[in-house]
Amino acid sequence: MERKEIQLLVISLGIVFFTLIIVLVIIFFYFLKKKNNFVVEKMEADLYFQSELVKTRIEIKDQTLSEISKELHDNIGQIISVAIMQLNISISNKNVNIEELKDLKAVLAKSLDELRILSRIINKDNLLQNNFLEAIQQDLERIKKLKKIKYNLNQIGTVPAINEEHELIIYRIFQEALHNSLKHSRSDLFDVFIETTETVFRLKLKDFGIGYDLKKSNSGLGLNNMKLRAKLIGARLILNSDETGTSVTIEYPLTQGHEN
Repeated sequence: MERKEIQLLVISLGIVFFTLIIVLVIIFFYFLKKKNNFVVEKMEADLYFQSELVKTRIEIKDQTLSEISKELHDNIGQIISVAIMQLNISISNKNVNIEELKDLKAVLAKSLDELRILSRIINKDNLLQNNFLEAIQQDLERIKKLKKIKYNLNQIGTVPAINEEHELIIYRIFQEALHNSLKHSRSDLFDVFIETTETVFRLKLKDFGIGYDLKKSNSGLGLNNMKLRAKLIGARLILNSDETGTSVTIEYPLTQGHEN
């Protein structure tokens, strides 16, 4: 009996051992598959982020060039027209007036300065070469001259060193929000709030226009795209709109992974 019991015990232990090996192999392949899935998903997420980044860069360039084209036509074109008119007057009078020539020189110098500024903007390899705040101010100033609007810029705290790729996406969301307000709000006044706390960087654009229905306007105004871009960098997009105007707020968490 003892011999049979020993044989039975050996067989039982063998079955348990074999079963344990099978279970361990299954667990190993399960976690290997899970790891591979995680790697694939991460690669897909990285690829999507990079494609969105390229798309964002192109959109910023297109938006900037569009505004520059308008400025060349509306602003610098007018300056040069005035200069030509003054020159024609001086030629027709034959008697050259020194003061008129000085005025003409000042007008041409102004147009040259404007062209140099635009040239720097067009030739920038890094779209936010100066800094994030200056890029926003340049946009506001450019639109102020073109659209005859007013704006208030309020800043609390110092703009943090944000990851450059994330900074670019935040800037593009701001551009889209500003473009929407200019196109649909009928507002001639804009408030821009920039606030930095220990945990969050907050950028808010507020207009004082007619407002719109957020539920109906998601696709038409590109709001869904703005939300997706905010989510892509771990930020939060807050939209509010009523008959007193519309506000778009970007809240970006200042965690170690987000900062430069």
